[in-house]
Amino acid sequence: MKQEFYNLQINTDGQKLYEFTNQTIEWIQKNRFKNGMVNLSIQHTSASLIIQENADPDVQTDLLKYFDNLAPMNNKLYTHTTEGKDDMPAHIKSALTNNQISLSIKSGKLLLGTWQGIYLFEHRLNPQSRTIIHHFMGEV
Repeated sequence: MKQEFYNLQINTDGQKLYEFTNQTIEWIQKNRFKNGMVNLSIQHTSASLIIQENADPDVQTDLLKYFDNLAPMNNKLYTHTTEGKDDMPAHIKSALTNNQISLSIKSGKLLLGTWQGIYLFEHRLNPQSRTIIHHFMGEV
């Protein structure tokens, strides 16, 4: 049994989805992980992690529109507005999605579906530096 950690830094340039599937797969291959689990965790309250379709970019466009409608950027609706119009909506979006995702690794392969990718879902309008912790537990 082995455990390994990796911190992936992603610099964002505004509200959108940032795929990092390939970086995760490269880390798994580099370390020759065989069977186990990788837990992904984001250390921020205004961004989140999702697994989503990576074939059609219209899916990302529609997700952004949906979440913007669900949590509009209107300071009149919120008490917590310290950091601007995207502050509280970012926290709401983060609360409705994931801050952790666990995925299986079997025979050295990350078990994702054909059209699935792993994304950082940035909810803030301004550039941010985000950390995603990868924690592997399993066999090498």
